[in-house]
Amino acid sequence: MFAYLLLLVAVLTHVLPHAGWWNFTAVGGALLYFGARRSWREMIAPLAALMAADYYLTVYAYHFSFRWEGYAMTWAWYVAAMALGQILLKSRTTVVRAGAAALLGPTSFFLLSNYAVWIGSGMYPRTLGGLGACYVAALPFYRNDLISTAIVVGVAFGVPVLVRRFSAAQGQPALAGK
Repeated sequence: MFAYLLLLVAVLTHVLPHAGWWNFTAVGGALLYFGARRSWREMIAPLAALMAADYYLTVYAYHFSFRWEGYAMTWAWYVAAMALGQILLKSRTTVVRAGAAALLGPTSFFLLSNYAVWIGSGMYPRTLGGLGACYVAALPFYRNDLISTAIVVGVAFGVPVLVRRFSAAQGQPALAGK
Protein backbone atom coordinates (compact mmCIF):
# COMPACT_ATOMS: atom_id res chain seq x y z
CA MET A 1 0.00 0.00 0.00
CA PHE A 2 2.78 2.43 0.93
CA ALA A 3 4.43 1.90 -2.48
CA TYR A 4 1.25 3.11 -4.22
CA LEU A 5 0.96 6.11 -1.91
CA LEU A 6 4.57 6.96 -2.73
CA LEU A 7 3.74 6.55 -6.43
CA LEU A 8 0.92 9.09 -6.04
CA VAL A 9 3.35 11.54 -4.39
CA ALA A 10 5.82 10.92 -7.23
CA VAL A 11 3.23 11.68 -9.92
CA LEU A 12 2.01 14.79 -8.10
CA THR A 13 5.52 16.16 -7.58
CA HIS A 14 6.24 15.42 -11.24
CA VAL A 15 3.15 17.20 -12.53
CA LEU A 16 2.45 20.04 -10.11
CA PRO A 17 4.38 23.28 -10.52
CA HIS A 18 7.62 23.32 -8.58
CA ALA A 19 8.24 25.94 -5.92
CA GLY A 20 11.24 28.19 -6.43
CA TRP A 21 14.74 26.74 -6.22
CA TRP A 22 13.69 23.54 -4.44
CA ASN A 23 12.24 21.69 -7.45
CA PHE A 24 11.44 18.62 -5.32
CA THR A 25 10.44 15.44 -7.12
CA ALA A 26 9.76 12.07 -5.55
CA VAL A 27 10.03 10.17 -8.84
CA GLY A 28 13.49 8.61 -8.39
CA GLY A 29 12.97 7.62 -4.77
CA ALA A 30 9.52 6.21 -5.47
CA LEU A 31 10.83 4.10 -8.37
CA LEU A 32 13.67 2.75 -6.22
CA TYR A 33 11.20 1.89 -3.45
CA PHE A 34 8.73 0.33 -5.88
CA GLY A 35 11.50 -1.82 -7.34
CA ALA A 36 12.59 -2.97 -3.90
CA ARG A 37 9.12 -3.76 -2.57
CA ARG A 38 7.07 -4.97 -5.53
CA SER A 39 7.27 -7.68 -8.19
CA TRP A 40 8.12 -6.99 -11.82
CA ARG A 41 4.47 -7.54 -12.76
CA GLU A 42 3.42 -4.77 -10.38
CA MET A 43 5.91 -2.32 -11.90
CA ILE A 44 3.58 -1.65 -14.82
CA ALA A 45 1.52 0.72 -12.64
CA PRO A 46 4.30 3.25 -11.91
CA LEU A 47 5.55 3.05 -15.47
CA ALA A 48 2.06 3.73 -16.87
CA ALA A 49 1.36 6.51 -14.34
CA LEU A 50 4.60 8.32 -15.10
CA MET A 51 4.16 7.86 -18.85
CA ALA A 52 0.71 9.42 -18.56
CA ALA A 53 2.17 12.27 -16.49
CA ASP A 54 4.81 12.87 -19.18
CA TYR A 55 2.09 12.97 -21.82
CA TYR A 56 0.01 15.40 -19.75
CA LEU A 57 2.97 17.71 -19.13
CA THR A 58 4.00 17.74 -22.78
CA VAL A 59 0.57 18.31 -24.30
CA TYR A 60 -1.35 20.28 -21.68
CA ALA A 61 1.25 22.05 -19.54
CA TYR A 62 3.94 22.82 -22.14
CA HIS A 63 1.64 22.82 -25.21
CA PHE A 64 3.96 20.77 -27.41
CA SER A 65 3.02 17.93 -29.68
CA PHE A 66 3.76 14.59 -28.11
CA ARG A 67 6.36 12.31 -29.70
CA TRP A 68 6.95 9.07 -27.84
CA GLU A 69 10.47 8.84 -29.28
CA GLY A 70 11.40 11.88 -27.22
CA TYR A 71 10.56 9.96 -24.05
CA ALA A 72 11.96 6.52 -24.82
CA MET A 73 15.16 7.24 -22.89
CA THR A 74 13.25 8.57 -19.88
CA TRP A 75 10.87 5.63 -19.85
CA ALA A 76 13.78 3.21 -20.11
CA TRP A 77 15.31 4.97 -17.12
CA TYR A 78 12.06 4.52 -15.14
CA VAL A 79 12.41 0.76 -15.64
CA ALA A 80 16.14 0.90 -14.86
CA ALA A 81 15.49 2.78 -11.60
CA MET A 82 13.06 0.07 -10.50
CA ALA A 83 15.63 -2.55 -11.49
CA LEU A 84 18.22 -0.72 -9.40
CA GLY A 85 15.82 -0.91 -6.45
CA GLN A 86 15.43 -4.65 -7.06
CA ILE A 87 19.17 -5.21 -7.29
CA LEU A 88 20.36 -3.06 -4.40
CA LEU A 89 17.47 -2.93 -1.97
CA LYS A 90 15.15 -5.92 -2.32
CA SER A 91 17.13 -8.66 -0.61
CA ARG A 92 18.94 -6.56 1.97
CA THR A 93 18.49 -2.88 2.71
CA THR A 94 21.33 -1.20 4.55
CA VAL A 95 22.35 2.43 4.94
CA VAL A 96 25.18 1.88 2.44
CA ARG A 97 22.91 0.21 -0.13
CA ALA A 98 20.22 2.89 0.28
CA GLY A 99 22.86 5.59 -0.04
CA ALA A 100 24.27 3.95 -3.16
CA ALA A 101 20.80 3.74 -4.70
CA ALA A 102 20.08 7.38 -3.78
CA LEU A 103 23.32 8.37 -5.54
CA LEU A 104 23.16 6.02 -8.54
CA GLY A 105 19.51 6.74 -9.41
CA PRO A 106 19.80 10.52 -9.93
CA THR A 107 23.31 10.24 -11.38
CA SER A 108 22.22 7.75 -14.02
CA PHE A 109 19.22 9.94 -14.88
CA PHE A 110 21.44 13.04 -15.10
CA LEU A 111 23.92 11.32 -17.42
CA LEU A 112 21.31 9.61 -19.61
CA SER A 113 18.74 12.40 -19.92
CA ASN A 114 21.24 15.16 -20.62
CA TYR A 115 23.04 13.04 -23.18
CA ALA A 116 19.66 12.54 -24.86
CA VAL A 117 19.02 16.31 -24.80
CA TRP A 118 22.46 16.98 -26.30
CA ILE A 119 22.11 14.37 -29.03
CA GLY A 120 18.47 14.94 -29.93
CA SER A 121 17.35 18.48 -29.27
CA GLY A 122 19.64 20.74 -31.26
CA MET A 123 19.91 23.06 -28.24
CA TYR A 124 23.64 22.43 -27.96
CA PRO A 125 26.30 21.99 -30.64
CA ARG A 126 27.28 18.38 -31.20
CA THR A 127 30.77 18.91 -29.91
CA LEU A 128 32.50 17.96 -26.70
CA GLY A 129 32.04 21.57 -25.59
CA GLY A 130 28.31 21.36 -26.37
CA LEU A 131 27.99 18.17 -24.33
CA GLY A 132 29.83 19.83 -21.45
CA ALA A 133 27.57 22.89 -21.68
CA CYS A 134 24.51 20.65 -21.59
CA TYR A 135 25.71 18.90 -18.44
CA VAL A 136 26.73 22.15 -16.75
CA ALA A 137 23.32 23.70 -17.47
CA ALA A 138 21.65 20.70 -15.80
CA LEU A 139 23.72 20.73 -12.59
CA PRO A 140 21.08 22.61 -10.52
CA PHE A 141 18.48 20.02 -11.49
CA TYR A 142 20.89 17.22 -10.66
CA ARG A 143 21.57 18.70 -7.22
CA ASN A 144 17.84 18.95 -6.51
CA ASP A 145 17.23 15.41 -7.76
CA LEU A 146 20.00 14.08 -5.50
CA ILE A 147 18.49 15.85 -2.49
CA SER A 148 14.93 14.79 -3.34
CA THR A 149 15.88 11.17 -3.91
CA ALA A 150 17.93 11.03 -0.71
CA ILE A 151 14.99 12.41 1.29
CA VAL A 152 12.46 10.01 -0.24
CA VAL A 153 14.75 6.98 0.12
CA GLY A 154 15.65 7.98 3.67
CA VAL A 155 12.01 8.36 4.69
CA ALA A 156 10.68 5.34 2.77
CA PHE A 157 13.32 2.92 4.03
CA GLY A 158 14.37 4.60 7.27
CA VAL A 159 11.07 5.35 9.00
CA PRO A 160 9.93 1.70 9.13
CA VAL A 161 13.29 0.75 10.70
CA LEU A 162 12.93 3.51 13.30
CA VAL A 163 9.36 2.45 14.07
CA ARG A 164 10.44 -1.18 14.55
CA ARG A 165 13.33 -0.14 16.81
CA PHE A 166 11.14 2.19 18.83
CA SER A 167 8.45 -0.48 19.17
CA ALA A 168 11.02 -3.06 20.26
CA ALA A 169 12.48 -0.65 22.80
CA GLN A 170 9.00 -0.04 24.22
CA GLY A 171 8.23 -3.75 24.36
CA GLN A 172 5.51 -3.37 21.74
CA PRO A 173 5.07 -5.75 18.82
CA ALA A 174 6.74 -4.30 15.71
CA LEU A 175 4.66 -3.24 12.74
CA ALA A 176 4.74 -5.42 9.64
CA GLY A 177 7.49 -4.32 7.24
CA LYS A 178 6.31 -4.40 3.62
